[in-house]
Amino acid sequence: MIKVGIAGASSLTAEVLIKIILKHPMAELVYAESEHYNGKKLDEIHSSVMGETDLIFSKFNINEICKNCDVLFLTKDNGYAHLIAEKLKKSSIKVIDLSADFRIKNAAIHKKWYGFEHKSKKLLSEAVYGLPELYGEQIKKTWLVANPGCYPTSIILASAPLLKLNIVETQNICISSCSGVSGAGRNPKPGMNMFMDSYRNLFPYKVGEHRHTPEIEQELKEVAHAPVSVTFIPHLLPVDRGILSTIFFKIKNSISEKALIDVFKEFYVNSPFIKICPTGKFPALSNVISTNFCCIGARVDRTRGQLVVFSAIDNLIKGASGQAVQNMNIMFGLEEDSGLN
Repeated sequence: MIKVGIAGASSLTAEVLIKIILKHPMAELVYAESEHYNGKKLDEIHSSVMGETDLIFSKFNINEICKNCDVLFLTKDNGYAHLIAEKLKKSSIKVIDLSADFRIKNAAIHKKWYGFEHKSKKLLSEAVYGLPELYGEQIKKTWLVANPGCYPTSIILASAPLLKLNIVETQNICISSCSGVSGAGRNPKPGMNMFMDSYRNLFPYKVGEHRHTPEIEQELKEVAHAPVSVTFIPHLLPVDRGILSTIFFKIKNSISEKALIDVFKEFYVNSPFIKICPTGKFPALSNVISTNFCCIGARVDRTRGQLVVFSAIDNLIKGASGQAVQNMNIMFGLEEDSGLN
């Protein structure tokens, strides 16, 4: 049985993670940290697991974590994980960080977009980007996984086969993504995730400056083996959860729609959480809500020389906690879908 600890266990992402771990056949939640709720019962804060656990929130204690846990999920805010990573490395514990601290490999780019000096620069190259469909073999061997962002997950999975096989141009990729309000977190953010702002509303935000942009370009460059530039525009939807991304590419090599769908099917033939829509069908949030699936569809626009790809995920599961558990399963040699079906 894998002994699981969660730091930052009062967050919305952590609540989803807790629900998955409590039902996982090979994992046991033994430690939950929260500075704000220290001493309170877990199910008092997370009412969705009421009666399912007697665990009490604790203060962060690295010695206790390393002594009692096999794996630590870090669901704290950006800027926390890099401060403690070196200490965690000295133990035998595995770490899955759901913040952005280890996603960007270039410390200078990280500082530009996240605004702080990285204190564990040596570990940036050591951390494995936790997208199992692309980096499963590396995830098996690492102790530190940088769990991807939710928007990048939907975008990279929909783009990777096309860039890998040189079907599309790598420059001026345009992306329009719509997310449910849970993507803005649990804490109230006026103008973003409050009911009066989001109800019956749809709006773009952080246009040209969203922090996920360098993460998307970094990983697509890795796949394409060439520089990649994207224009990424996120929008907030008046729904609680889910992300639908629409990605526009310029076609480099002519391809039929049937052949295009076959490319995706072949690329993800061994990926249990990828669903490919048949020709003429496209993803909807209802295909993926409350699951760890990513659903992908595509259309060739020969008149304009464009290729349009659509992807849908649940931002709290495949975009965060479900993918984190998928990574844990791989790190511990379990079936990839263990506890996620």
